[in-house]
Amino acid sequence: MFELPNIRITSEMLWLSALVTAIIDIPLVLWLARRIGPARFRSLHWPTALAAAIFWLSYELLLYALTWDFFYAKLLPSAGGRSLVRALLELAPYPAVGLLLWWLASRLPGNPTVTFCLLGGLESLPEHLWGIYRLGMLDKVPYFQGVSPASMLAFAVFEYILYWGSVLSLAAPLRRRELGRQQAT
Repeated sequence: MFELPNIRITSEMLWLSALVTAIIDIPLVLWLARRIGPARFRSLHWPTALAAAIFWLSYELLLYALTWDFFYAKLLPSAGGRSLVRALLELAPYPAVGLLLWWLASRLPGNPTVTFCLLGGLESLPEHLWGIYRLGMLDKVPYFQGVSPASMLAFAVFEYILYWGSVLSLAAPLRRRELGRQQAT
């Protein structure tokens, strides 16, 4: 199992990580906005759901394999041990969340690709608020003890812009592949 050295994450580290992630997000979102115009975005309905399922499944399996002992086991001790089924069930909403983000971005003013990514960042807030205030993430996980909720939330917003931008960048080739199969038949 992957082990982290005995470190503590600080609020300052999270604020800096938020800034670095924002610097990564800006060119990613601009690139996606140029690559996926409004008409093309609207054609990504089901590919977005599929891309969300693929992305979040891959991400959860990686987190499950690498961080269970020093992160999730601290938050979910009542789960009766390490449960891959539980971890996978927690992913069930993500395709629906992707569809909801797509639907909202399709209907709100502005560039839907940019809106999708920004809404994805905002989607991190309820998840992280739940983790902080309901599960006690900042108290139970030794690496986060002493971290301010504001710094955790700021980082989470930019982290999720990157994640949902990645979902969208996966949805576009899935749509092209779908179109290629339709033309071949």
